[in-house]
Amino acid sequence: MSSPSPSERRGAWRQGIAVALPTSAYGVSFGALATASGLDVWQTCVLSLLMFSGGSQFAFIGVLGSGGGGPAAIASAALLGVRNAVYAARMNPIVGRTWPRRLAAAQFTIDESTAVSLAHEDPAARRIGFWVTGLGIFIGWNLATLAGALLGDVLGDVRAYGLDAAAAAAFLALLWPRLRSRQAVAVGAAAAVVAAVATPWLAPGVPVLLAAVVAVVVGWTNWLGRRAAQPAPGDAGSEAAG
Repeated sequence: MSSPSPSERRGAWRQGIAVALPTSAYGVSFGALATASGLDVWQTCVLSLLMFSGGSQFAFIGVLGSGGGGPAAIASAALLGVRNAVYAARMNPIVGRTWPRRLAAAQFTIDESTAVSLAHEDPAARRIGFWVTGLGIFIGWNLATLAGALLGDVLGDVRAYGLDAAAAAAFLALLWPRLRSRQAVAVGAAAAVVAAVATPWLAPGVPVLLAAVVAVVVGWTNWLGRRAAQPAPGDAGSEAAG
């Protein structure tokens, strides 16, 4: 197996850092919102350190902040955390075949590290993307969480600084180049519509799960992909004539 070119390695490093920086900055928002929801600084930092899954963490404090109890908050966070198990199954052959390496990678298997890794074709570049992104966000997210928890009262509404949009924009930048076929566009569009429609009506975390189900169904059927692969009338005759 050939080793990745220097440009591939640099590309994996650049993407990992480019995603890690804005995503880490959004940890300030989590720290501030967590303390506003009733957690103290110590509890907020431990939650980021051990759970380390942005969607699950925000779901957890969202339920607490809205008056829900601990069991409901845990259930909501667990529902969103299921996706990380799916990521782990996909990332196992990439991060390494030894159990120590897989166990170490488990904590860093999140949306962003998986996306950066799979954006590359070469296995070595995929490993670089995974570890740079996962470790970068883990360190930055926990530091930002501490800062947000300590400075929450001073910062006020941290969403006013646009940190939530920065994190989403970084993830969209990874997704956009992969939308090269009608089937991929259909998967993304269907999931986005379902999540947007369900968000005002359902509990935090549930719209994301519904969108994931829709994405799996649309992707599994590959309806548009099959249609694109079918030869147009007359193609067989043209190929025979050639």
